[in-house]
Amino acid sequence: MTIPVRSIVIAGGGTAGWMAAALLAKVLCRGYQIRLIESDEIGTVGVGEATIPPIKAFNTALQLDENDFIRATQGTFKLGIEFVDWGRLGTRYIHGFGRIGQDLGMVRCYQYWLRQRQLGAVPELSEYSINTVAPRDAKFMRSRPDMPNSPLADITHAFHFDANLYARYLRQYAEARGVVRTEGRIVNTQLRPADGFIEAVVLASGEQVHGDLFLDCSGSRGLLIEQALHSGYEDWSRWLPCDRALAVPCESTPVLLPITRSTAHRAGWQWRIPLQHRTGNGHVYASAFVDDDSAAATLLENLDGKTLATPRLLPFLPGKRRAIWKHNCVAIGLAGGFLEPLESTSIHLIQSTLFRLLRLFPHRGFSAVETSQFNRAADFEYERIRDFIILHYKANERADSEMWKYCAHMPIPDSLSNKIELFRANGRIIRENDELFTEENWLQVMVGQNIVPQGYDPLVDLEAPATIEKFLANIATVIKRCVDVMPTQREFIDGNCAASTPSG
Repeated sequence: MTIPVRSIVIAGGGTAGWMAAALLAKVLCRGYQIRLIESDEIGTVGVGEATIPPIKAFNTALQLDENDFIRATQGTFKLGIEFVDWGRLGTRYIHGFGRIGQDLGMVRCYQYWLRQRQLGAVPELSEYSINTVAPRDAKFMRSRPDMPNSPLADITHAFHFDANLYARYLRQYAEARGVVRTEGRIVNTQLRPADGFIEAVVLASGEQVHGDLFLDCSGSRGLLIEQALHSGYEDWSRWLPCDRALAVPCESTPVLLPITRSTAHRAGWQWRIPLQHRTGNGHVYASAFVDDDSAAATLLENLDGKTLATPRLLPFLPGKRRAIWKHNCVAIGLAGGFLEPLESTSIHLIQSTLFRLLRLFPHRGFSAVETSQFNRAADFEYERIRDFIILHYKANERADSEMWKYCAHMPIPDSLSNKIELFRANGRIIRENDELFTEENWLQVMVGQNIVPQGYDPLVDLEAPATIEKFLANIATVIKRCVDVMPTQREFIDGNCAASTPSG
């Protein structure tokens, strides 16, 4: 039972495969054989170009130089996500990363804002976070931890990057640390008759590749986890009606906004991701409410520049595998499940699955209790991210299309319903266990989608009204002054991490 795993086989490349290879090569630096199998015949999705701040933990684990990483991937920086026309037509808000204001005593800053909002005596919530003020003027800089009492210390960023260049960058990293890449197509999976564990994968060439641990990075096909091990799939389309995406790049624009933009359309939404050499665009939509040709027309009519390719169709089924770890196989990325990229969680789920695997890294005996713990934690993470995405659809006041009316009236999971009702009462948000999204994340989307609490934390009233008014006004004033002295993102990139050529 304590014989160590020594041979790891990664089935598939792309972002998931090369993130797995790079991290395992770094952490399992001696005594392990890591082999990645990928076929040039099988394309990768390659559109997961927006991330959230936890990716910095992945980069830190690999000891990457951030400027080098940005240059190599034609990357830009991201302070949040702008939502256009989601709650109602003509509205917009930014879900910014990081802190909102300063707490006063034991009471969160936003509770004071809720009180003032009831009185009609306060600006928008976005005035109280540097991550939501800076993008208006395309401003960006890294945080200044040496200035702990300044909003400049609160800047929290993630990245946009070219996913294909990212996979290439990580491949170079992994191969330099001993990962062996095999070009080939997996055509069969051999299972041990005694217990159903994977013994080997068989390539089109006839070669059998044996291993102790297999990572399925084959995409939504789930070549190992589903086709061989029959894990099963939880279908969440009753809550998340979008089931198709069209992706297309276009020419970049002179102004590099440090945000992903999500614009709601009649039967879905469109993403806009600015990179140094191009802008990534896509239309995520529900095929029950719009046909492919109409969806493509909507996408192409709403681009900022000349198209650089033909739109690529990507069908999907929102949901997850019933067991992401089964026997000696762990599904990574799309092989484990798919949640639409509305909150840029796809790459995060690759990362978190890998970190969870390393925390529960197996012996060759594969403890059932550890596998069960892994799957419970994965289920919780996926379900809470699912709820957060559903919130955007459910909390809408649009009556201009059938999809939005369906979403407004659809039943939702109890876990989300409870969260909404708790907030409606007195603006309470409780973060449970290790769920990904923070109080600030939930707050900005609920407020942005016009969920209005009936009350607020009664401890707020311990402070004099004049004190509260001055407290909030000072926060907004200081943030504006800080943003005024920040460089634009274009200036920051040109001075620190510009790619050497337009094509990378």
